[in-house]
Amino acid sequence: MSDALRKPRALGPGARLAVIAPASSFAVKELDAGVAELVRLGFVPEYEPSVFDRAVYTAGTPEARAGALRRAWADPGIAGIVAARGGYGSVQLLPLLNPSDFAGPAKVFIGYSDNTSLMSWLTLTCGIVTFHGPMIDRRLSRGEAGYDRDTFVRCVTGTEPIGLITHPHVEVIQYGDAVGMLVGGTMTNLAASLGTPYAFAPPEGCVLFLDEIGERPYRVDRLFTQLHQSGIIGRASALVFNELPACDEPAGSPRIREVVGNMVADFRGPVLFGLPSGHTASPTLTIPFGLTARVDTGTAPGLIIEEAAVV
Repeated sequence: MSDALRKPRALGPGARLAVIAPASSFAVKELDAGVAELVRLGFVPEYEPSVFDRAVYTAGTPEARAGALRRAWADPGIAGIVAARGGYGSVQLLPLLNPSDFAGPAKVFIGYSDNTSLMSWLTLTCGIVTFHGPMIDRRLSRGEAGYDRDTFVRCVTGTEPIGLITHPHVEVIQYGDAVGMLVGGTMTNLAASLGTPYAFAPPEGCVLFLDEIGERPYRVDRLFTQLHQSGIIGRASALVFNELPACDEPAGSPRIREVVGNMVADFRGPVLFGLPSGHTASPTLTIPFGLTARVDTGTAPGLIIEEAAVV
């Protein structure tokens, strides 16, 4: 299925990376520390002055944020784009963008959380492999305490098959075998897209990754139920959840792991829980959206990516 998607060029030493702020604003010290980490990795990060714009709860106006993204993509010297942070606001950019803005050679786009809105559109509408991985704020800014360098490097710099992506905390809720296009993101953003011109519409047989943070169990159940009743869950051949941090009931019961087990009881396919990509208390893993993934429920449960994400 990934044959139809465009893969970015591999990031090499000296690759120029544009840091943009598609959603909320951030602390300047976070930007400084994250840029320093990109430099340590051998890249050349840069950003426009508009990255420091501030609106009520976003990093400037939708027009300014969309313009920064378009310019970064159109610049032939820019090899990749890293989101500064999530929060809220990426969905505001979608009416201001056209698939033709992203024609030509693909570029690495790295983000998660609120950037799910952009990443789903780039992958499923524009046909571009994107990367659910570390942003600047509280991830790259914290070095290896904030992100998993191994999966990041394997995904965005290596032209060999990525291989197994897993973590000791991953557990199997339901066993089985499944192969499909890996897509997904933060449940709030996926559910909020439904009923809009930018509705999340994954292909049949997809491997669906679901991320969330700080929602009480009944709210996670509500999000999952909406995705199920809209037909999204039914398109998936496998489900992979992150740890859903801070989603246990504050009083202690129910715990989110128990709730997820109940939610997926009728799902016909493998289900994994605890893959720490996106919102996580662990260093966040990088996973590629748009590539074919095999779900492994064996001795080392996780995702197996049997191709490179970059060329």
